[in-house]
Amino acid sequence: MQEIREMSKEEKLKKLTELENELLRLRTLVRSGGALENPGQIRAVRKDIARIKLALREEGYKV
Repeated sequence: MQEIREMSKEEKLKKLTELENELLRLRTLVRSGGALENPGQIRAVRKDIARIKLALREEGYKV
């Protein structure tokens, strides 16, 4: 979390977009019948998205 707080707003927004795209890709893979290497990967990505949104809200930005 400390690493996320040290990022600039632009870096956080860029990372947020990347993670949301990754989550979409993983969900599409699962729904098309594919198997993930790491089943906990979706959960980890969701938690990272939540951490970044929390850091942005702490700074007063609406997400």
